[in-house]
Amino acid sequence: MSESNTDDLLREIGRRVASIRRERGWTQDRLATELAVSVKYVQRIEGGRENLTVRSLVKLADALGGQLQLDIETNVTAGSVQP
Repeated sequence: MSESNTDDLLREIGRRVASIRRERGWTQDRLATELAVSVKYVQRIEGGRENLTVRSLVKLADALGGQLQLDIETNVTAGSVQP
């Protein structure tokens, strides 16, 4: 996966998080409280500027009621990632 594809994926995750948060009627502050993180961190996630770990994604999905679904297709081989 190229860096630009990774950036696109992070932006898409951010859009989905923001959309689900709004559907739940939550503010960024409420989501930050649920995640035990700062509002700034939530803003970076929603802006696609935070390189999320798998743990962070699971925590986000749990906080959002399991609604975060991602379609990621990559093959990882010997230190490289290929679409």
